[in-house]
Amino acid sequence: QVQLVESGGGLVQAGGSLRLSCAASGRAFSPYVMGWFRQAPGKEREFVSAIRVRDDVTYADSVKDRFTISRDKAKNTLYLQMNSLKPEDTAVYYCAAKLLGGLIRRSPDYDYWGQGTQVTVSS
Repeated sequence: QVQLVESGGGLVQAGGSLRLSCAASGRAFSPYVMGWFRQAPGKEREFVSAIRVRDDVTYADSVKDRFTISRDKAKNTLYLQMNSLKPEDTAVYYCAAKLLGGLIRRSPDYDYWGQGTQVTVSS
């Protein structure tokens, strides 16, 4: 059974930083893609960033140059460093894993999800 557990969310002022973590567990868990999505109240879940098995990364335009995705393969942990946070970054952030290749920006294509962690940015 694969389990993804996010942590690191919280309340921060605009311009501040947070680092999210996603600990993955599960026997023989080897996803092709790990990603971050977010969902603000009343809005659809949206793609934030993803990292493929060979460590090439992709970002949504709205977070490019502010957020950095990385992972520690030995610890099976995914990270999202978020800098220069804005009130519009406020959302529940979800970690997700995709076993196979293909499109990476669509949430329905992901196989496993964490429970989410709240990020609130005050103005």
